[in-house]
Amino acid sequence: MRFFKTLGKTSLAFFTLGVLCLSALSYAGQVVVRKSSEPFDAFAVRDQVLRDHQWQEALRMQQQIQILQALPTGCILLARPYAYYSCHGLFYRPYQYQNRDVYIQVDAVGDQADPVIK
Repeated sequence: MRFFKTLGKTSLAFFTLGVLCLSALSYAGQVVVRKSSEPFDAFAVRDQVLRDHQWQEALRMQQQIQILQALPTGCILLARPYAYYSCHGLFYRPYQYQNRDVYIQVDAVGDQADPVIK
């Protein structure tokens, strides 16, 4: 009989520990509680969430842009449809920024059969 009492307390302790661990893992984010008398605009919240998402997407796309201040050696200047450089499979377009040349990574464009070596 004493064995069952000890087993019951031990299993209850493990059950409680397990529930606490699962509750910590199931954290879903911020929960806001409001009084029903407070004004609430669900459309404004939706619009704010949309703006936040668009901002995060813009940051993600900006991080993908690579800007070089100097091209690596061995780049080839291509003339069509506009002047850009081919550097080991990556392509850069020259851009004038604060009276300095910088090179912004672009997708492959035009006919790469007309290189102009610089």
